Amino acid sequence: MMTDRIRELYAYRAMIHSLVKRDLKGRYKGSALGFLWTFLNPLLQLAVYTMVFSVIMRSGIRDYYLFLFVALIPWIFFSTSLTGGAGCILAQQDMVKKIYFPREVLPVSYVTSQFINMLLSFLVIFAVLVLARYPLRPLPLLCLPVVMAVEYGLALGFTMVMSAATVYLRDLEYVLGILSMAWQFLTPIMYALDQVPDQVRWIFAVNPMTNIITAYRDILYYGQVPKLKTLLSAFLIGVLLLSAGWRIFERLQKRFAEEL
Repeated sequence: MMTDRIRELYAYRAMIHSLVKRDLKGRYKGSALGFLWTFLNPLLQLAVYTMVFSVIMRSGIRDYYLFLFVALIPWIFFSTSLTGGAGCILAQQDMVKKIYFPREVLPVSYVTSQFINMLLSFLVIFAVLVLARYPLRPLPLLCLPVVMAVEYGLALGFTMVMSAATVYLRDLEYVLGILSMAWQFLTPIMYALDQVPDQVRWIFAVNPMTNIITAYRDILYYGQVPKLKTLLSAFLIGVLLLSAGWRIFERLQKRFAEEL
């Protein structure tokens, strides 16, 4: 049962902590700027998108850099979890073949390390909001941990499926890079949802990241509590996809050792 797997996973929390710590320390090991890349990567992307959409294509959105930034950071977390996490089982194949541990430890530790990176990047978001004199209202901010938790669950659900499937279909790790790019453009990150034509609105309605990005933007850019419908939809989709992803992972992991 899933409750038994969660209990076993909790028993291996020290292993998860060790893997997260190793990932965070080793990510930029040997680079000149080291951990500063955690902040520089999203800032460089922000600079490019801002130049394109507020200078060249002129989106007309007030303080476009903030409109984009509060959505881009959560998207980077989700996208990196999906594309990088797809190979987390393959990357640890020697450990998978030699010792026993709940295989869920690997996607959980990878997504958690990406989540910590996002939290650190949020320090930059808050600093920029304060400098720009945007209101950080207490009530909307109380909703922020809920939205983050939902996105974490969503990212973990997808990462579990993709990391397990990649063991059987190695090309999937490369295909996900293209799919992630397409997904980004079909999520209201670089534009507002009300700019989407009616005939393609259904795509955004079934996109699980639409409500999450909308909630982040409501809280941080507009300084308002997200609509209950937005929060509830995001929560239900997050729980559903995490549960489905965990069950799929549990089925596929039985032949990991053979396939690796």
